[in-house]
Amino acid sequence: MQPREVVVLSEQLPRFMRLANVLKSQLAGPEGHDRAALVLLYPLTRLGPLRQGALADELRADPSTVSRHVAVLVGEGLARRVADPADGRATRLVVTDAGLAALAAMRREQTAMLSRITADWDEADLTVFTGLFNRFLDDFAAALPADAAPSTPTPGDLR
Repeated sequence: MQPREVVVLSEQLPRFMRLANVLKSQLAGPEGHDRAALVLLYPLTRLGPLRQGALADELRADPSTVSRHVAVLVGEGLARRVADPADGRATRLVVTDAGLAALAAMRREQTAMLSRITADWDEADLTVFTGLFNRFLDDFAAALPADAAPSTPTPGDLR
């Protein structure tokens, strides 16, 4: 038999996911940018220039979906393709200054929203929650099948 808290958590998780999906659908990307495409900027800024296939692998995402989002980023000037020094026939994606600005705007928007949500929390509760939530996310990722779990955390996963 599972501890009562695990049963409660299993009931709360779908609610959290529904709320996160509502939030995703209501928030537009900064300056009208496609929020789903902007999410690709996180690993590109964290890991540096990547080939499009490596980006899809990193995110454990469908290559065709990543391709569509990359086209948006490049088309809006948020990322650019540069020759891969290891293979001149291939390209890597690099975040532009405009991409960094859009990513910073999205982070500010997320921080402001989380500040509103936690405005009545005391600092100790927020510290405990943040630590436990990070632990939960790490354990959640570790429990996923190897071909489904991201190899590195993706911050700002309110996309």
